[in-house]
Amino acid sequence: MQLIKNASAAVLLVAGLLAGTAHAQEAAIRKNLAERVPQMGKVDEVSKTPMPGLFEVRVGTELYYSDAEGNFIFHGQMIDTRQQRNLTEERMEKLLAIDFSALPLKDAFTIVRGNGKRKLAVFQDPNCTYCKRFERDMQKVDNITVYMFLYPILGPDSADKSRNIWCARDKGKVWQDWMVREQSAPAASCDTAAVARNVEFGKKHRITGTPTLVFADGTRVPGAIPAAQVEKLLADAKP
Repeated sequence: MQLIKNASAAVLLVAGLLAGTAHAQEAAIRKNLAERVPQMGKVDEVSKTPMPGLFEVRVGTELYYSDAEGNFIFHGQMIDTRQQRNLTEERMEKLLAIDFSALPLKDAFTIVRGNGKRKLAVFQDPNCTYCKRFERDMQKVDNITVYMFLYPILGPDSADKSRNIWCARDKGKVWQDWMVREQSAPAASCDTAAVARNVEFGKKHRITGTPTLVFADGTRVPGAIPAAQVEKLLADAKP
């Protein structure tokens, strides 16, 4: 019994020492980076990586890697060659995931096909060539409700087109007329504060390109992926 107690005490002692070491390393990284590289901004999180002696340093949604004292840092990709995994990419996907329930759906309009049971949110610019290709391919996807967020980031004309679409009586029809059939939206005017809020939301969540897709489980996908891939992600999404 005494032997078991001694072993347990030893385990607790080692665990305490490791925790203390980790805390000291994190403190050293935070202190040294704040003093030496203030332009990086406030460090939000320091955590160990699978590589011994290397730490992930998160500043907002930017990832850096550091030694245990913050003497050396780099900004790049960490690849697990044994498992063929891009660890940086996986981490970024988690950081950039958007809670579907937190989306400001009142600032979007909907396009419903079939029973509309499956949900997808898309941020698009009306002057985006890739968005037009995506919209044409999306005609093949049924039983879906698409929450369309106008996201005019390509210039003043994008803002004008977005205004005309947002102010239309049937936003979904006018949007698809333009994106799929190249029929321009009639000039219109109304309160476009929702479109401005979309741009601010996108900046906050680092939506830097269009189209950007957000699935019901929070999965975020940049780019005009084909309909078959959309179908797979819709099937996988579990909110």
